Amino acid sequence: MRSTTRSTTPSSDLLRCCGLALALVCAGCAPSDRLSPAYRGLPAPPGAPHLDEAVDGLVVGHRLMAAGEYELALKAYFRAAAKQGLTADVLSAIGSANLRLGRLGQAETQLRRAIAEDERFVPAWNNLGVVLMEKGEAGEARRVFETAFALDSGGSDDIRRNLRLAIAKTENRDYDSAPNEGNNFDLVRRGEGRYLLLATP
Repeated sequence: MRSTTRSTTPSSDLLRCCGLALALVCAGCAPSDRLSPAYRGLPAPPGAPHLDEAVDGLVVGHRLMAAGEYELALKAYFRAAAKQGLTADVLSAIGSANLRLGRLGQAETQLRRAIAEDERFVPAWNNLGVVLMEKGEAGEARRVFETAFALDSGGSDDIRRNLRLAIAKTENRDYDSAPNEGNNFDLVRRGEGRYLLLATP
């Protein structure tokens, strides 16, 4: 009886190799819970925050404002607007960044839009007052600061100081003389349920 031997061809060897490679790739794509503990890595230490998404653009923008990086802060606020929409908080932040960049017209428009979105949003009222003071409109600025002060129930030292400076400005024409130089108005923002100084001039 004659025995026959089956010979392999180069193409069949290639197919077997491809199949093996595919199996290895698929194994690497398996969910991580199928991996042994030795390959899962160490668990996070107790108390470490669990990050499910990117850091809030408003938070990043506020930090950049505090660092004096107003152009970068504005970009962060625009990213927040794309994600959250043009809320009063976002509009107020954008307006405040434009104020620091000297774009008073844009800042005023955005802060008034923030107030239209939420007429009780204290930072927008305060920061609009700062814009109006920069534009030399002290009378309206005083009324705006009074509104911010009333809505805040007098709780913010920064807003109280701004109102006091605006009153002095409207009642004393010589207020801008040399002894009063350096009296800058403060921008505020909302932070963790309270109002915080946004950035020093």
